[in-house]
Amino acid sequence: MARFLIVTGARNNPCGRVNQSLFNGMDSREAFIALNLIDGVGPVRARSLLEHFGDAPSILAATQSQLLRVRNIGDDTAGKIASWETTIDLAGELKRIANYGCHVLISSDENYPASLREIYDPPLCLYVKGEITAKDKHGIAMVGSRMTTHYGIETARKLAYQLAYVGVTVVSGGARGIDTAAHQGALSAKGRTIAVLGTGINLVFPTENAELFERIAANGAVITQFPFNRPADKQSFPIRNRIVAGMTLGTVVVEANLSSGAMITANFATEYGRQIFAVPGRILYFALNKMDSWN
Repeated sequence: MARFLIVTGARNNPCGRVNQSLFNGMDSREAFIALNLIDGVGPVRARSLLEHFGDAPSILAATQSQLLRVRNIGDDTAGKIASWETTIDLAGELKRIANYGCHVLISSDENYPASLREIYDPPLCLYVKGEITAKDKHGIAMVGSRMTTHYGIETARKLAYQLAYVGVTVVSGGARGIDTAAHQGALSAKGRTIAVLGTGINLVFPTENAELFERIAANGAVITQFPFNRPADKQSFPIRNRIVAGMTLGTVVVEANLSSGAMITANFATEYGRQIFAVPGRILYFALNKMDSWN
């Protein structure tokens, strides 16, 4: 069975030409995977392209002049799409998917999270190790700081345990600190949990969570919108956070400063009309500190 790779290498950018026979018989799933590999073609531009051409394979079959007629598509993006066969390695990506033992969901699939379809920019596709099921529509995000306290860790574990025990899927980002505690709590309850990565599905970040990710995949799912070998960067985490917020009914914030990724997730949840919950700090601790300041 394929396992997560603990690597931090540069992004893979192969330039092999896709076999023309593959293109001629391409289905929607393969076409969405190809579009997801093209720089500059995100969910918003893809929606404009789909509205114009009708389906994903037709987008890839279009000429540059045809692509330029589409709203929000400029010369650079049109050129990248028109030359996709020489700039991306679709055949290689499909082989990596098959060999790794994951699968890819697109928005028309039954198991693609229904609530994720409702956001402004739903992912073109989701790489999934494990399974997303109908039970996961009752999902709650739990997020917080990487640099946390013992109180925060224990609170996240207990809350996640209690949620998972009653059948709620706990969704988080697989990061250090609160995310890890949330996943661990759900697993301790023998419940479901989903980790949304800010990397390709074959990469482990942080590296110490390799075993945890395997356990999550066996009792829920590890998912990402990024292709294989895509490393983490400053852009990938906010992109990941919108999925965490978008696929859940609400977001629980446990220990987070105002500039943290957890607050970005909470802001996305507010934008999507989802509920926000905050764990209060240790009341006695803050009361004692306040009394000290008066003395």
